[in-house]
Amino acid sequence: MWASYLERAAEIAGGRVTGGIAIDTRRVDLPVDRRVTQLRGLAPNFDPEHCERHTPENGWRVDDVVQPLPPEPPGPPVEGGSWEIARRLMRGYEFADPSIVRASYDPDEPLEGRIMLLELRFHGLRFHGGVRVSRVFDEERSRDGRTARVWGWSYQTLEGHLEMGQMDWEVWKWLDSGEVEFRIHSYSRGAPDRNPLVRFGFRLFGRREQVAFMQSTLERMRGLTETALQEGTGEPVRKTAEELTARASRGTSGAHDRLADYLEGDQEPKTSRAPGP
Repeated sequence: MWASYLERAAEIAGGRVTGGIAIDTRRVDLPVDRRVTQLRGLAPNFDPEHCERHTPENGWRVDDVVQPLPPEPPGPPVEGGSWEIARRLMRGYEFADPSIVRASYDPDEPLEGRIMLLELRFHGLRFHGGVRVSRVFDEERSRDGRTARVWGWSYQTLEGHLEMGQMDWEVWKWLDSGEVEFRIHSYSRGAPDRNPLVRFGFRLFGRREQVAFMQSTLERMRGLTETALQEGTGEPVRKTAEELTARASRGTSGAHDRLADYLEGDQEPKTSRAPGP
């Protein structure tokens, strides 16, 4: 009976029985979360054309945070080095702590223009909001007479999101010294909400959760990059991701597994990411 069950399981999974109870299976691509496709026609819920107006004086929160990563020799980014690993972590939103924020998106969609459904988690509550990747950049920037190679991307909040604003995720390498940095720049404010309970809750806890998310992201980028450099990808990265999860939460193990597989495979897995349980 057990053998028959295993044979049926292999058939459903698209695999085959190879002898005894050893079974080879293959991953079947999951359909993209339909909620993601419903976001495609939405516009930003703020005016991104006048970012100079998004200042504290006008009621916006502006954040600029920097996390040093393991340095490299001076010059362009090193193959397999800190800058490259950080870049790979950033491409699939894998740096995000799944106990705080989870993302669902179509990995076949190009990064620039990609629609993502973010699920914000707080003490058993879940809030969903759509964002669109508005820009991807790979360029050299000069600051105070120094030049850095910068790769990153930005997303903008869409109609229906609890917040309004933009977040920029960047990895910098200073060419003169070899210093590598992960940077977050953002401007945001609460979006108008007709539900007074949601509006009150966001005012009470929103900023605290935002700061917790950014702090967790900085720690994860540092820890995951160091682990990949020192111990390699795969299981060491999965273990580090689990250790750097801020809160106990169901369903985070799958996110850790995807992160480890992603870094080891050097390409985005062909599975849609869903917020999950």
